[in-house]
Amino acid sequence: MLPLVTVIVPCYNHEKYVETCLDSIFRQTYKNIEVIVIDDFSPDNSAQIVEELNKKYDFKFIKHAENWGLTKTLNDAIYNHANGKYIKCIASDDYLTNDCIELSAKTLFELGDDYSFVYGLSRTFSVNSYGEKFNGNIIGKHIQGFNQLYFCNQISAPTVLFNREYFIRVKGFDVGLYIEDYYMWLKLAKIGKLHYISEYLAKYRSHNDNITKKIDVMHFGRMQVLDLYSNEKLYKKAKNEAFWTYLYELRKNYSSQFLLELLIFLLKNPEFIFKKIIYRLFSK
Repeated sequence: MLPLVTVIVPCYNHEKYVETCLDSIFRQTYKNIEVIVIDDFSPDNSAQIVEELNKKYDFKFIKHAENWGLTKTLNDAIYNHANGKYIKCIASDDYLTNDCIELSAKTLFELGDDYSFVYGLSRTFSVNSYGEKFNGNIIGKHIQGFNQLYFCNQISAPTVLFNREYFIRVKGFDVGLYIEDYYMWLKLAKIGKLHYISEYLAKYRSHNDNITKKIDVMHFGRMQVLDLYSNEKLYKKAKNEAFWTYLYELRKNYSSQFLLELLIFLLKNPEFIFKKIIYRLFSK
């Protein structure tokens, strides 16, 4: 029998989305799962909706009496409540494809315990005020190991399935990081192997509350994680690449901040910019 998979759903202020997320989990073709849903003291009606859904589905519901924050919530769920060998964490505004867990669990099981996690493709989507759904970007690329992941994070969080033993070995998520999942993938990649599944495994909802919409916060979060590995040979190159990504995101808004940051970066890194321009010219 394939291993038990624990699916953890942290929920905060997602009354509009949590039902879609849970429906996708209980439609999974892989049946050896347990589901833990945690409401982190949502001020909206999320907790009441989850309580109603618990009458329909069989899952463990944890209701916080105060806001714990995401990392503390996930650590508590995995350390103190999860029984599965494999762990899937998914935000309550995203959802899984029907065979997501089956593809992931079978792959990770067949690869063996040398592998700390597997991941695959996801696609962003949004829904307008008329209920019309629009597909967006594809997230996820083949990463060969720690160095490539450190240089550029191309892992879509809702597609990841990881081995709980590796999670315990790296001492869980770090509280205080803005991009806690990126640091977790790096820690897991340092001590175990990772594997890319070239299939769509999840849908990532794009809306105004996403942290990925906050350009400055995301940039700070990337730099924060990279600084934790400042002894790596790729450190400076990775920082430059992260800053280039930040400039690209700022450019979309044509802001004065972009022009200022670009000027500062050009003055500090003329050689890096020259290489980027040459690459763009000859790679078309």
